Amino acid sequence: MSAKSKRSPRGSNSNLTEADEAEMDRIVGRPDSARSRKSAWDEDGGMDNMGFDRPSSARSYREEEEVGRIETTDDLFPTDTSMDEKKKAEEAAPPSGCCGKFLGGIRSMWATRQLQFEESTKNQELYIKTTLRELIVYILFLVILMVLTFGMTSSNMYYYTKVMSELFLDNSFNSNGQTFRSISNLGDYWQFARGPLMDGLYWETWYNNRNVSQDELGFIFYENKLLGVPRIRQLKVKNGSCKVESNFGHVIDDCYGPYASGDEDKSTFGKANGTAWSYQTSEQLDGSGHYGILTRYEGGGYVQKLSTTKAKSLAIVDDLKQNLWLTRGTRAVFTDFTVYNANINLFCVIRLLVEYPATGGALSSWSFRTIKLIRYVSVGDYFVMACECIFILFIIYYIIEEVLEIKKHKVEYFKHFWNVVDILVLVISSVCIAFSIYRTIAVDTMLEKLLENPEEFPDFEFLSFWQMQFNSAVAVAVFFAWVKVFKYISFNKTMTQLSSTLSRCAGDLAGFLVMFCIMFFAFAQLGVLVFGAVIRDFSNFWNAVFTLFRIILGDFDFNSLQDFDKFLGPLYFFCYVFFVFLILLNMFLAIINDTYADVKSDIALQKNDFEMTDYFKKGYQKMMDKLNFKRDKIVDIQKALASADMDNDMVVDFDEWRTELKKRGYADTEIEALFAKYDVDGDRTLDESEQKQMAVELEGQKAKLDEEENEIEKDKEMAQAGRKMGVTVEEFSVLQRRVDRMEHSIGSIVSKIDAVLVKLEAMEKAKLKRRETMAKILDSITEADGLDDEEKRDQMERLVRDELDKWDQDIETNSTGASSGSDRSRTASSRPPSSGYVGSDF
Repeated sequence: MSAKSKRSPRGSNSNLTEADEAEMDRIVGRPDSARSRKSAWDEDGGMDNMGFDRPSSARSYREEEEVGRIETTDDLFPTDTSMDEKKKAEEAAPPSGCCGKFLGGIRSMWATRQLQFEESTKNQELYIKTTLRELIVYILFLVILMVLTFGMTSSNMYYYTKVMSELFLDNSFNSNGQTFRSISNLGDYWQFARGPLMDGLYWETWYNNRNVSQDELGFIFYENKLLGVPRIRQLKVKNGSCKVESNFGHVIDDCYGPYASGDEDKSTFGKANGTAWSYQTSEQLDGSGHYGILTRYEGGGYVQKLSTTKAKSLAIVDDLKQNLWLTRGTRAVFTDFTVYNANINLFCVIRLLVEYPATGGALSSWSFRTIKLIRYVSVGDYFVMACECIFILFIIYYIIEEVLEIKKHKVEYFKHFWNVVDILVLVISSVCIAFSIYRTIAVDTMLEKLLENPEEFPDFEFLSFWQMQFNSAVAVAVFFAWVKVFKYISFNKTMTQLSSTLSRCAGDLAGFLVMFCIMFFAFAQLGVLVFGAVIRDFSNFWNAVFTLFRIILGDFDFNSLQDFDKFLGPLYFFCYVFFVFLILLNMFLAIINDTYADVKSDIALQKNDFEMTDYFKKGYQKMMDKLNFKRDKIVDIQKALASADMDNDMVVDFDEWRTELKKRGYADTEIEALFAKYDVDGDRTLDESEQKQMAVELEGQKAKLDEEENEIEKDKEMAQAGRKMGVTVEEFSVLQRRVDRMEHSIGSIVSKIDAVLVKLEAMEKAKLKRRETMAKILDSITEADGLDDEEKRDQMERLVRDELDKWDQDIETNSTGASSGSDRSRTASSRPPSSGYVGSDF
């Protein structure tokens, strides 16, 4: 038997110790780098792209280089401090095992920037990862919220409201073309009730005057089912609800004041034989209050239900008219009914209101509430229901997140604006979820009662009112949800311009707002007092406030002011536009504009807290390193395959294969696994076909890696090309301003230096000139004959004093105030006293 067949599959080194392997390396001549390469291969788990299982805990060779560190003395000889820190780290570490992994996964679900504040401030990469994770999760939440909100609405709502409103509001009831919008007295209401109201409620014939079938009765426009029967309700005030002035007491006997709940007339009147003539409370009617043009009206009153047919309803209306159901005390008449369109699954709850003020006349108003009360009918509705379930899970998730953040930060949590926005969105969403559940139950109950008695009035008013509030609350939640996006993109300095501008100018705006409000409300009160009796836009304070805002936006009725008073109207308009619009409003814009310019300049000079691009560059580099490492391993195996056949018999046995790969630093497990993959017949040798198969697969994987790397490089070049387009106009302007300021500053400094040099040069020339003059004077005095020593000393002292005075005058002329002052002090301190001692010095 040959030596090749006698060797075990793992070779003789299957049980070698590390010392034995080191000795073998020395004998074979394998370098230390090969052993490190072998360690990297061991920890990488082999070639994962070759189909080998890689342990989850293993690191790649590049990753080991990333996390590699140099051991310090604390690692080799731990001190008490390092031991304490390690003990704390062990205590803070999650428990090992499946339970620890599960708890760690649960904890990572709520890993936010605020919960990981200490860690994220020290680790930029962790901060970026946490921000990206929060942003991605929040985008999913936002998408679900958009599906919910727009799943509840459609363009059909507008057209449905338009059709129903035109039917009841725009059809005339007399030859003068009066409609419900222009009702002006008690008689007009009866004409409307007998005409457009009856014609709109009961469609009993086709366009060819043929009667509709029994099944088609009760459909408006042949499509909209009238639910139950309509109802008419009125509210009255009793006689004596106001007081007649004594001078008119003998002329005016009755007095019906404006509507007030305390002045309601609840007595039975007229025929006194039904609900139309007897008062019922809001509890009996299960009604709710309503805000009209003049005031708020309670849910009780005198009620008359109509019928399911036009003839019976006309008879009821005529009976009410003949018996004077509407009287001087009538203050409001409500006409309520509800229709349902099965084609679009929408309800339209309609209320037509005519108010009769104490002044006489009538004011008409209306309410058309198109809502979707039956939520789940079509496939799209059930998809929305699935999104609603996901939305509830998101709300629970965010509630837990906010509770954890409040628990950690305590009162400090509520000092941040975005945290308040989070709580607001969660509260609104929770209320909407609760109402949605209540609405579903309430609608089912009401429809069951309606089906049991189809001639009853179904009061959807209360439910429709709260459905509209629900829609408004959802709209507010969507608004704040979109605003909250700024919370997650604030890491970019460009995205912080708005918040920085508003926060920086908040103080100036607050002070300016006080001044603006004083002027604005002064003009509002002036308008109410001057024009309130004639012009509707100034009939009360709030109308005046909104009218003045409309003037700022360019929507105003100047003719009404001018028609009221040729002088006061234009004067009021001119003063308001001048002081509020031209001065105060432009000051407001100037404050914001200046602050924005400062913020732009500061942002242009500062660097981001962290750059998201750096994070992606690092990820790109890691990816490229991993690809290069895999390609290097493939190249090593290709070289080993080419040189493993030492005896040139076209067959590579396991020992030859193992020897070649051992030289390149591979572990026994990797060598055996790779060999076994291509040793198809299991004879512990690789024949020519098996070697060819290995070479083909290795070359294919190498080409695949090259293609992947080229694709990544191509994407990077495209991104870099986009960034190399140039700077923006704003960036260029900022740089230009900085260069101009720098040139101006440097020019000023250079001019000052030149002036100082000129003055120093002049002083130096003067000093040399006086020194020469002094020498000549001293020589002349010394050589003078006929003078004794005392006279020479006096003359010399006088000449020196004169020269010093001239010197002081020149210094004052050629130097600045500060420098000349210091020069004079130095000169004075160096001036000799008028004594013979000076002469002796000279």
